[in-house]
Amino acid sequence: MVIDFHVHTFPDKIALATLEKLSELSCTQYFTDGSVSGLLASMREASVSYSVNLPVITHESQVEKVNSSMISGRENLLKQGIVTFGGMHPDYADYKSELLRLKENGIPGIKLHPAYQHTNLTDLKMMHIIDYASQLGLIILIHAGIDIGIYDHNYADVEQVLTVIDEIQPQKFVLAHMGNWACWHEVEQHLAGAPVYLDTAFSIGPLTPCKTVHGKEPYLSSNLSDNNFVRIVRKHGVDKILFATDSPWESQKDYIARIQNTSLTAQEKELIFSANARRLLAL
Repeated sequence: MVIDFHVHTFPDKIALATLEKLSELSCTQYFTDGSVSGLLASMREASVSYSVNLPVITHESQVEKVNSSMISGRENLLKQGIVTFGGMHPDYADYKSELLRLKENGIPGIKLHPAYQHTNLTDLKMMHIIDYASQLGLIILIHAGIDIGIYDHNYADVEQVLTVIDEIQPQKFVLAHMGNWACWHEVEQHLAGAPVYLDTAFSIGPLTPCKTVHGKEPYLSSNLSDNNFVRIVRKHGVDKILFATDSPWESQKDYIARIQNTSLTAQEKELIFSANARRLLAL
């Protein structure tokens, strides 16, 4: 079994336009059309049993609409192998009621994206959301590290992550992109071994540039090599690593092959590909 803990889809009417815009900003290529049907086709091709769909909420006005959509589609999507998370924005005032609504409707977790929300992880609004979500037993998955399309500031650097861990001690805390994308030295030196999960999304192997790159490629060579990836995995603890691709920004089929081709043992790969996620998601 393979569980992809980090994917994104968009409403059909805006999916391709959204991907084109984000592709231009990040200088990277996308691998599906961004729709649910595109994700399902990718899952079939790659033999992925489940994918965790993460909404990215960029404005507080989107919170209720996006979460209502996730709630209404949850059961049907789960039958097809798509686990739906909710989202939250730090400027949304009634976050406790909304998080409770997600919990009561069977949504297992939330996604926060400090970079797209232009809010540091240690901002009190973020901290309060993480604290209450953890009290409810929700999984909290955050974009950690530099965002490939936003170069000016790391809104969730390793120091901030460690502050959240120390002050809140969230029980189901997942750091996307191997703990802090493009900040691998800090991850290995200061974060590896901490009581958090790291997902593998968009972190190992070469990035594919988009077709319209015009000399602006500041982060296209920033992913981990196989050896560095394996070393961080083992230092952190293989029982706290979740396979993830960031589809549509990586090919699920190719990304599985990248992990398979590392020097990790068969037992380590089983934990990463499915066992850790099954335990966390209670599948």
